[in-house]
Amino acid sequence: MNILKITLSSTIVASGALALAACAPETDPADNMMADETAMSEAANPVGTIVEVAQADGGFSTLVAAVNAAGLGGTLSGEGPFTVFAPTDDAFAKIDEATLTELTTNDTETLAAILTYHVVQGEVDAATLTAAIEGAGDDGYTINTVGGGTLNAKIVDGAVVLTDAQGGSSTVTATDVEASNGIIHAVDTVLMP
Repeated sequence: MNILKITLSSTIVASGALALAACAPETDPADNMMADETAMSEAANPVGTIVEVAQADGGFSTLVAAVNAAGLGGTLSGEGPFTVFAPTDDAFAKIDEATLTELTTNDTETLAAILTYHVVQGEVDAATLTAAIEGAGDDGYTINTVGGGTLNAKIVDGAVVLTDAQGGSSTVTATDVEASNGIIHAVDTVLMP
């Protein structure tokens, strides 16, 4: 008889739970989507400074090492905002290894000049840069760098191409990587002042 009471009690409890669940308001799929969008928005928020974001990316390890060797880590981790045309590891691989070693160990003043040539004061996203280039005409758009030099920007075959003071060019390969103190655009060649 005790087993019958327990079974009957369990059945009544289960029935009550089902009835309550049936009366509960349905979850709106839009609510779930809003929660997902909020989570994605929070995940998309900048997780660190330009240096921290570049370091976490993995494709900019040579740049991060060069920034630290030149003593610019504190500056690029500062308040900003900055726009950095960041050479990828593949871009640095185009430089002779002996030259790169010399720059990072003995000639850090020249290295600092090269690196600051890739930095612009203020935050310039891809849409703003593209609009400026299109508005500048055939001669291209002049970008002033924090190193005191200028870059010429044009759109070539649908891509932004930067020309440096020595006539070398670099193509922007990725845009709008956000950081807490600015924005990063990846470039495929190291620019020379």
